[in-house]
Amino acid sequence: MTVPGDLVTGEAVALDIRPARLASRASALAIDLLIMASLSAMLGQLVQIIALYADEAVVAGVAILVTVAVFVGYPATMETLTRGRTVGKMAMGTRTVSVDGGPVLFRQALMRALAGVVEFLMFTGAPALLCSLFNRQGRRLGDLFAGTLVIQDRTPSLASYSPVAQMPMHLVPWAQSLELSRITDDLALSGRQYLQRFWELLPEVRDELGWELMRSFGPLLTPPPPPGARPEVVISAVLAERRRRESVRLSAQRHRREEHLRRIGQHVPADPPPPPVFQQRGPAFQAGLLPPPQFYGPPPAGSAPYGR
Repeated sequence: MTVPGDLVTGEAVALDIRPARLASRASALAIDLLIMASLSAMLGQLVQIIALYADEAVVAGVAILVTVAVFVGYPATMETLTRGRTVGKMAMGTRTVSVDGGPVLFRQALMRALAGVVEFLMFTGAPALLCSLFNRQGRRLGDLFAGTLVIQDRTPSLASYSPVAQMPMHLVPWAQSLELSRITDDLALSGRQYLQRFWELLPEVRDELGWELMRSFGPLLTPPPPPGARPEVVISAVLAERRRRESVRLSAQRHRREEHLRRIGQHVPADPPPPPVFQQRGPAFQAGLLPPPQFYGPPPAGSAPYGR
């Protein structure tokens, strides 16, 4: 399943990346413009010193060189050396990448920088703003010319509280009675990606994607989900039960292997400690201190529950 913001490479692989929002891009640009203005002012002092000892042609050449170095060389060099990031982008957690998701090349960074001189210095950013507003991925003219895209490289803190595959206590009896053999790995992966991105999506998008997923999950679940259960809750219960059964199966295999090693007199290696399931989501999730997530909205009008 792909969602808005996914990119698809030439090999038909969906890349789970999110285009940067206009506010993040504008803030990053403001920081970079402030840096470039500071560099221009400092180098301008050098031009004034040169003007005391050189003729006007030399001074004009040095001034042009300084302008190009600051407003073209700075963004092009930074994005090339840092794989798509300038100081402003680092601060706002954004990055420039190729449209296929690969790292930005020097020629692409140079094209963006040259187009930026026209867009921001000559026309005060109006072409970039209009193009970004009418482009689905927020690309400005420089991105269109260079074949690039600015993405959100650092996930907002709110995304760290996205629900993962946890078992709702009221669905434990139902989940333990499920027949899960028809749930494919691809479908389970789609469900997990939906849960991971739950809080990044707008409420209406959450609902639309959730009920779309349930039209795939629902017919494969026996017995069917309890009436009125939200799609994100049902998917979380299914994935948590699927993970539990897989853990039981692997534990049984490990136990049989250890018994076999003991019978033939070989050393049984100690199992490494399992990593915390929610380590990346902070101590509140590990301790179970967070309240249950607030879910949004009824199913779409006129649609049968879970596609049944």
